[in-house]
Amino acid sequence: MEKDFLISVIIPVYNIEKELLKRCVASVVAQTYGRLQIIIVDDGSTDGSGEYADSLAKEYGSSKECLNGIRSITVIHKPNGGSSDARNVGIDAAKGDYLAFIDCDDYVDEDFIELMADALVRYGVRMAQISRDEIAEDGTRLADVCIPPKEETLITDGEQVKELLMHRGDCSFCTRLTHKELFEGRRFPVGKLNEDFRLLMDMLKDAGDFVILPRQAYHVYYRTGSNSRSGDKEVFRTVYEDIVDNADYATELVAIRYPELKAEAARFALIQRLDYMLHIPIAMMNRDNAFYVSVVHYLRGNVKETICNRYLTLKNKLYLILLTIAPKQVRQIHKRIRLS
Repeated sequence: MEKDFLISVIIPVYNIEKELLKRCVASVVAQTYGRLQIIIVDDGSTDGSGEYADSLAKEYGSSKECLNGIRSITVIHKPNGGSSDARNVGIDAAKGDYLAFIDCDDYVDEDFIELMADALVRYGVRMAQISRDEIAEDGTRLADVCIPPKEETLITDGEQVKELLMHRGDCSFCTRLTHKELFEGRRFPVGKLNEDFRLLMDMLKDAGDFVILPRQAYHVYYRTGSNSRSGDKEVFRTVYEDIVDNADYATELVAIRYPELKAEAARFALIQRLDYMLHIPIAMMNRDNAFYVSVVHYLRGNVKETICNRYLTLKNKLYLILLTIAPKQVRQIHKRIRLS
């Protein structure tokens, strides 16, 4: 395989500050890899972001930076449907052999794509992943959510599934180059958060081995109010319902494809429900909330697993047991302790 394939870069946009969008697009235009199709998908922005994306496409589409190879910049305008829907529209328009996704408030190093493209060729794989760091609004660097490997690492699909179930792996498609064939019959689930995890879990068996690079060339910018990074309690409630649903999907998938990871999947399902129980507003912890009731029922039906699972820490087990016995009272005590 030679490194001359076309790569489609998909950037979903919704109500983003101009300077952030320009930084993002400029970082893609500046890539040292030449053959790029840049697709900006305006997801029904109401603040002029779509029009500004048009102006950036016009500006960069004729700039000298775009003359290093075959480049195109396209802006697609669509009614608001969420980030997954915008990504899916981008996939449908993509002509590249490989796809990359970059969130409009993030940015990348100029060799972000070339590093992964080079790894794809050297290892003969259909997916490559690079590492990322996290940047706060004030510009300070935050603690790494995903710890980069110390060196290039070739990993099997089963090993990656285990890393994800143990909350050590990076499930983001923003840090990957992924062969377009792997999206055949697959799309990001619309209307859901934690959507990358679900799609990646479904895709990994067909992807097979892939390479992870240690370089932190993707920069996640934590902007207040962004879709998955907001501190809004309503958004958090939605996220934590979605991660419980995805835990159940992972459990079913593991039972079929990776039965040797049964204990890891059981741990994952319990930890995701623990996160839900620690984030749901106390006022919503009642019998009228069917989702909450189902979580409590699951915990009560899996007490033995909670006690015996070797991958749960003692603190995990203590919280899970207490929340199983008296969930609302434990949350009230937990809230008072955190506020004291």
